[in-house]
Amino acid sequence: MRRHPVPLHTLLANALAVVLAATLSLTVSTQQAQAATVTVQAESYAAQSGVGLEATADVGGGQNAAFLADGDWMRFDNVDLGAAGRLTVSARIASAVGSGTVELRTATLNGPLLAVIPVSPTGGWQNWATRATDVTTHPTGSQTVFAVLRGATPGDFVNINWFSFVGQGDTAAAGWVPVDQAKWNAQLAQFRAMTPAAVPAGNVRVPEFNATCEYSHSKPDDPIVFPGLAGASHMHSFFGNKSTNAFTTTDSLLANTPTTCTPANDFSAYWIPTLYENDRAVEPGEMIVYYGSRLADPSVTVPFPQGFRMIAGSAVTQTPTPAGSPGQFWCAGPGGEIGRSADGNWPRCAPTANLTHQLVFPDCWDGKNLDSPDHKSHVAFTYDGKCSGAYPVAIPNLSFVTSYPTSGSSAGFKLASGMASSIHGDFFNAWDNAALGHRVKDCINQKAKCNSAGTF
Repeated sequence: MRRHPVPLHTLLANALAVVLAATLSLTVSTQQAQAATVTVQAESYAAQSGVGLEATADVGGGQNAAFLADGDWMRFDNVDLGAAGRLTVSARIASAVGSGTVELRTATLNGPLLAVIPVSPTGGWQNWATRATDVTTHPTGSQTVFAVLRGATPGDFVNINWFSFVGQGDTAAAGWVPVDQAKWNAQLAQFRAMTPAAVPAGNVRVPEFNATCEYSHSKPDDPIVFPGLAGASHMHSFFGNKSTNAFTTTDSLLANTPTTCTPANDFSAYWIPTLYENDRAVEPGEMIVYYGSRLADPSVTVPFPQGFRMIAGSAVTQTPTPAGSPGQFWCAGPGGEIGRSADGNWPRCAPTANLTHQLVFPDCWDGKNLDSPDHKSHVAFTYDGKCSGAYPVAIPNLSFVTSYPTSGSSAGFKLASGMASSIHGDFFNAWDNAALGHRVKDCINQKAKCNSAGTF
């Protein structure tokens, strides 16, 4: 049987949540009159088949339904789906391998299909992500809901912490930031009317352009996670828009246009946790932000909407990163890696090489929200080369490539957020619409490699 180790301090911190979860099956908030926001803890099932329980390291603690494989199911009674209208159905999942779906059905195990939640690897059995889908019609009021697991491969493929059901009118209260459809439609119309530039012969046919952004400043601020709360975050290193702080908004980014980026019409904000070596901050000279595509057909990609934001990685992931770990730091330059730090979590680079990291962001969007409560649930990674289902809109595949002016030593490093595994990055879009649109049209849609100027 698979085991997922959870740190002792996490178990102690979550003890109260476990007690509460044992006595309450539903957490209900009626902040909006139209419908309730209902969170159903996965361990609160009334009946099940093939389900185990374990302590979870997810935010909020408690237990999660674990060891879930194809054909397993859980039954939840008296789930209030609220009034008629749009319903956003979400599942908090973790998966190290495999893929599949969670079918939510009402009344009986084989009853009417309420929603299908896609499952793809999240990076580990305790690396949690929220997957969501919208339902336009559904039964109303109190319902019996079955969660049926459909795995694409044999064996366990997912853990589930909770389900949520957010009725029409509740999205703002739940932390979602809906896109302004009129503005987005106008931006899309402008983009679709653009005539693509001719790709010269001999161009490298890779869908890509970039923004090269010098380091700007450091602050213990995070305008996405802690908006309006100066000093509430760990230290971040900021790139791009020089005005970025805890009070940053889309309007402030567009109004304060000095940027460290090339091109100068990228007014976006980019940030990562500050790196420390021997308790001294090590700031990169620059970050290269690549905009590309991993899709089989990159021509379907559209620009980010103005004000779009998202986070990749997780500050709460504190696990060892020995050599060969996915997403780890590496050494760029002649000589490469010559060893590991004493704790094994960081590379030691040759004197001619620099510590480097590449952070990759999701590339499929729900098409409805500029942001979500965890700043990830409105986006997803493609796992089959296309964007579909709850995330039908293809957006540029963003990645941060950051090189630090150090080779490291046996003492290693630390991030402001903790271990190397806690590396994460934030993106707050404030590109000039025309500048971003032309780059997506010319470079990504045509599968042509472009430079920072957006030319071939």
